[in-house]
Amino acid sequence: MSNRTKALDALLNRTISKVERAGEKVSDYYGSNVFGKEAMQAFLMKHTFEKLTDIIEKDGKMDESIANEVAAGMKNWAMTKGVTHYTHWFQPLTGSTAEKHDAFFKLNGDKAVEHFSGSALAQQEPDASSFPNGGIRNTFEARGYTAWDPNSPAFIFDGLAGKTLCIPTIFVSYTGESLDYKAPLLKSLHALEDAGLPVCRLFERNINRLHTTLGIEQEYFLIDSALFKARPDLVMAGRTVFGHAPARGQQLSDHYFGSISDRVLNFMVDVEQEAHKLGIPLTTRHNEVAPSQFECAPMFARINLACDQNQLLMDLMDKIAKKHNFAILFHEKPFKGVNGSGKHNNWSLSTDTGINLLSPGKTPKNNLMFLTFFINTIKAFFDNADMIRAAIASAGNDHRLGANEAPPAIMSVFLGEQLNRILNEIENSDFVNNDDDVKNLMKHGIKSLPEILLDNTDRNRTSPFAFTGNKFELRAVGSAANSAFVMTVLNTIVASQLRKFMADVEQLIGDTGNKETAILTVLQGYIKASRAVRFEGNGYSQEWADEAKRRKLPNVRNTPEALKALVTQRAVKLFREEKVFTSSEINARYMVALDNYALKIQIEGRIMAELATAYIVPAAVKYQNVLINNLKGQKELGIDASIYEPQLALVNEISGHIAGAKSLADALSYAIDGLEGGEHGGGNQVESYNTALGYCNDVKAAYFDALRHHVDSLETLIDDASWPLPKYREMLFM
Repeated sequence: MSNRTKALDALLNRTISKVERAGEKVSDYYGSNVFGKEAMQAFLMKHTFEKLTDIIEKDGKMDESIANEVAAGMKNWAMTKGVTHYTHWFQPLTGSTAEKHDAFFKLNGDKAVEHFSGSALAQQEPDASSFPNGGIRNTFEARGYTAWDPNSPAFIFDGLAGKTLCIPTIFVSYTGESLDYKAPLLKSLHALEDAGLPVCRLFERNINRLHTTLGIEQEYFLIDSALFKARPDLVMAGRTVFGHAPARGQQLSDHYFGSISDRVLNFMVDVEQEAHKLGIPLTTRHNEVAPSQFECAPMFARINLACDQNQLLMDLMDKIAKKHNFAILFHEKPFKGVNGSGKHNNWSLSTDTGINLLSPGKTPKNNLMFLTFFINTIKAFFDNADMIRAAIASAGNDHRLGANEAPPAIMSVFLGEQLNRILNEIENSDFVNNDDDVKNLMKHGIKSLPEILLDNTDRNRTSPFAFTGNKFELRAVGSAANSAFVMTVLNTIVASQLRKFMADVEQLIGDTGNKETAILTVLQGYIKASRAVRFEGNGYSQEWADEAKRRKLPNVRNTPEALKALVTQRAVKLFREEKVFTSSEINARYMVALDNYALKIQIEGRIMAELATAYIVPAAVKYQNVLINNLKGQKELGIDASIYEPQLALVNEISGHIAGAKSLADALSYAIDGLEGGEHGGGNQVESYNTALGYCNDVKAAYFDALRHHVDSLETLIDDASWPLPKYREMLFM
């Protein structure tokens, strides 16, 4: 019995287990596994709770005495829930999370006593040598540090083998360079607040904090775990490198928002309950466009917490999927011919006074504040679109971007008809040094914004960066990505742009003496300068590609080329000036991204060659022999040759594809062997770039589609019972 047959047999005998409810209402258990305010109040002394709250709200520093008191309270809370170990939970440049568990005890003589100190809470020393570092660290330089981020609360992860207290941390090298996604994100938030507060105070003097918020919509596929294990390409590469399109895919549009099957719904309910215990406010679940594709989405949160929660959610979903005999696929394009998966990042800005800076207010003054942040964001995106494109680049996302299912590789902004008209009005107005025109525009243009925008901004799913009423939705992020990196880049470029705006306005105020005139004049210039990036039509069309070329907008189709934008002199200078990345830190990320790309394509190429040689060709030869023996028998019986000509043609066709598959598989293996590099942190930028480009052009482009053509053709010719790999119709529809 083949692995495929065994997998199908296991699938057909599945039973659906019932999910036990954690409580009658979500409010009964929401946040129960989080050391949040309620737990802090219960397990900390009043002065410790107040001090910790003040540190969190004002980004303050924690002294040793407070750390010891917090650690004692956190330990006592965790132990009441059966926790035995703790870990510093961090996000290295692997793209996943990392943890090293330590027990809550020490020896006091011969006696074991429960123990957790403030120093253990605040800082640990994991080995930093084996994580991707882009050349920042040598292998023999092992020391690295994790440090607690109090803005992201500690939580309890409940595993089958026990419960662990997880403390979200940053991860830095011995010499202080960041080796993770969280530390630069925190720095970018400080940069954006520092740049944005003076702009806010042009309109409201009592604003003291500027917060960046994020809501992440997570797309994913579910397939039965037995079918997953019978597909070595899914196990090793996260996507199917072979597979003929089934007769039915997504063309009927019947899966999107369709009725959710009981088995999948059980998984979703289980995920929601566990997520709610961890303080992740999941509110939305539904079927996505492709068969077996789904989406979940939480309410928005502070961006640092939102990114942490999304990484935690992916870990949680993977664990719970196994419990329900599913495999969850976060790869951007696990199946050819159906939609891939993204991670839509809904980004906005708010103040401590309750103002959403990307939502029009009820007064002309607030509308002008909205326009200021709105237009500056567009200008920042236009000036630095290449950096955004680099921040979303990956081997997986290259399969998805521009594939008539996701935003194209051309970075553009969608605003909607109403906002486009308003920006055009401002651009074409002559109000410089004319108070009457300023007042007239504010009265007739800006004042009408709330009514114009009320539930009247369409969505454009083909736009990488779309304004959707009170936020910008960055739709081009891949489903497997850590959102922290692209959000770090977005925060940084907007911070830099707001500083330029403030300088331009202050200079013009000195010239005109009128603040509103100065603001609108500067905004008018930004609207004119960034007009090329605004596009309202179909981003999938060839007409847009042609038009974008005329507008001189880049269309970078592969990751190695896209990544170069991170290390231009302009980009390095911007990151350094905003104190988000040092030169060595951004160069390291460039190296890590190149090496990661090369390794991913290397793995895909190796599994393609292995499957073709060890699975597909033997199965095809075996079936071919059956046909040949049948032909021999007919010939021996004296049957007219014209009768079995179709079978002879089939043998010849199979022979051609066998020869093509074997030849290309051998050539693919040879091409991979000829490329050096791919080791994290090895070589230099030029070597890493050349290696990544070699995998892009000399491996992926040269062999992947050609080899797939022969294998997928054989799938349609060989007896179904003889085919060794689970087919698309089985994985997507069973």
